[in-house]
Amino acid sequence: MTNQIDDHLDELEEGDTALGGLRSASSRLLHSWRTAGILIPFLVLFAVLSITSQPFLHTTNLINILDQQAATLCIAAAGTLVLVAGGIDLSVGATYGLATVVAGEIAAHHSPVLAIVAAIAVGLFVGLLNGLIVTVFKINALITTLAMSFVIGGLALKVSGGNLIVLSANSGFYKFANSQFLTVPSAVWMTLAFVVVLGLLLSRTTFGRYMVASGGNAEAGRLAGVRVNRIRVVTFTLSGGAAALGGVIDISRLLSAQAASGGSALAFTVLAGIVVGGTSIAGGEGSVWRTGIGVLFIALIGNGFNLLGIDPLYQQIVLGVILLIAVGLDSWARQRRS
Repeated sequence: MTNQIDDHLDELEEGDTALGGLRSASSRLLHSWRTAGILIPFLVLFAVLSITSQPFLHTTNLINILDQQAATLCIAAAGTLVLVAGGIDLSVGATYGLATVVAGEIAAHHSPVLAIVAAIAVGLFVGLLNGLIVTVFKINALITTLAMSFVIGGLALKVSGGNLIVLSANSGFYKFANSQFLTVPSAVWMTLAFVVVLGLLLSRTTFGRYMVASGGNAEAGRLAGVRVNRIRVVTFTLSGGAAALGGVIDISRLLSAQAASGGSALAFTVLAGIVVGGTSIAGGEGSVWRTGIGVLFIALIGNGFNLLGIDPLYQQIVLGVILLIAVGLDSWARQRRS
């Protein structure tokens, strides 16, 4: 009888070992997909557009894509930090609009440097305010930033008087985003530097690990000595500053601004790029470089639709479906981990 029991226990242990191996393999596969999953559809789409559209691979077209997405990439990179730390910022579109009109009004009458500094300072202040409201008053981040987007949008209308602001091409402000180095506009170089810095901040620093801890399990983070509220305030502040930087880049590129620029459409595009890039909507997991690929993936869809002459209506449908799939995969991944 004893031998039978021992044999039965051995069989159970072998079963547990096999089950553990399957779970380990599943976890590794899931981790690999979340790490590089967005890269696969991006490369497939790039290859398809290269074959189906002759102008797609032209250097001018590729540089234009990067130039047009400079602001979105900056905002999405900082937005990744917010989501990883357990928050969400829906006010970035309105902050972008406020920064453009502030920069435009000041650049029209004063120095370009003052316009740039003032606009970014406004964005940082808005982000700081968002962070304090969320952490001090314990108001849900989605509700806080959604409400703030209405407040900021109203302020932008007040600053601009509801008018379109147009700057002269002869002003020094134009050079901020349009100077070229190796035939690539300065807007692209600035964006690349900004994204790399935030990527290193998240992936290579203690502060980045604190962000992950704050979003993954805030209570455990607090018990481990992580100042969760401070981490979240900093991420919101960076998000506001990035939205303002994006606004400054775009008004320098286009030499025009209005309060309605950005808005919910920009906030949706940014959030879509972040989520499609694999950052968990629930917090605690994400990567700036994957967000960059996610933003460019969405940009390639828009560029491909334009080059192939497809009705833009279908672009909205495709983006909505992609976002639903990305959120669904994130939910499935969290269930598998639990």
